[in-house]
Amino acid sequence: MNQRLDRLADQIQRDLAQLIRQEIRDPRLGLVTVSAVKVSRDLGYADIYVTVMGRDLEADAHQASIDILNAAAGFLRGELGRMLSIRVIPRLRFHFDEVLARANHLTSLIQHAVREDESRHQPSNDSESEQDA
Repeated sequence: MNQRLDRLADQIQRDLAQLIRQEIRDPRLGLVTVSAVKVSRDLGYADIYVTVMGRDLEADAHQASIDILNAAAGFLRGELGRMLSIRVIPRLRFHFDEVLARANHLTSLIQHAVREDESRHQPSNDSESEQDA
């Protein structure tokens, strides 16, 4: 059963990515990537985790895109029903995938720390000229 749910989640992920790209025409929607899908055992719902890239990369800028996707969940569910050959189509719940945002934040912190460390360990021009004399 678990393997079946995993295959279904993978298929939903592929189909939703295509549907969002081709069918949702809201200019407020950023560039959406479906990063993961988790389907409940009873097929009652599917949690869809998305990352959003766009012009506004503020902390809460992704919430508008999540709201748009949740508002379109009924439409997307209907389209999935036409694409998939299963009897029950799970209800869709969209969530912001914070894993990528946290990874980007940690990467920027690490890069900042490395730059600071390098600037502390580089000899200044004055000390180089004193060593030459």
